[in-house]
Amino acid sequence: MKGLIRLAQYIYCVYALLMFVILMFLVFPFVLLSLLFGKLRGGNMIYGLCMLWAKAWYLLTGIRHKEIHEAPHDTSRQYIFVANHISYMDIPPLVLIAHQPIRILGKYEMVKIPVFGWIYRAAVILVDRRNAETRARSVRALKSALKHGISIFIFPEGTFNETGQPLKSFFDGAFRIAIETQTSIKPVLLPDTIDRLHYRGIFELTPGINRVIYLEEIPVTGMTPEDIPALKELVYRKMEAGLRRYRNYPAA
Repeated sequence: MKGLIRLAQYIYCVYALLMFVILMFLVFPFVLLSLLFGKLRGGNMIYGLCMLWAKAWYLLTGIRHKEIHEAPHDTSRQYIFVANHISYMDIPPLVLIAHQPIRILGKYEMVKIPVFGWIYRAAVILVDRRNAETRARSVRALKSALKHGISIFIFPEGTFNETGQPLKSFFDGAFRIAIETQTSIKPVLLPDTIDRLHYRGIFELTPGINRVIYLEEIPVTGMTPEDIPALKELVYRKMEAGLRRYRNYPAA
């Protein structure tokens, strides 16, 4: 019986991957056209296309997007969104909650994937954490997006959390940018992505709900660089407590 279930999952995963690729090729020509409209307007158009791609893929694969607001969310304002990071399935829900202009900070390694890498390069602000020059360039790009009225999205853990705990330690970047630009932090939680696609591999994909939880914003008005450790700790604790509300984790 377990063998049949596993076979069915393999078939489902191949089907889901095939749908992902077909939809990618359908979207790709429109992404290229969007590039003609410049970085700002064209970038916003690309996120709209990616949202349609994600919605269609969810529908075809039986994955359900659900947004839960623990606090009101004002889409007319700018934020620095931060989220937990544990799966490649963290990306589709971020595209689906782009109800305002947004840019995601993404790993440089993803641009190596044929075709998808071209779309990825056009949509995200790239960072290679191993290279100080590209890190500095990505920070400038993030600040420029904020300056032009665009929110940004950063995974403060940097890489997948494989610890078995709600979160791993945070890097300073998101919190330094928040204080330097005086932009509020907006934490969001992705409690189900590990169930939809475990980091073990692509043949772990399953249908089901994929929730996004909006937590209350954390203002940084008046904070200085000396407040970065305290701000980082505050956001960490709020996100950790939130993830424990939505999932069962072993005691720390």
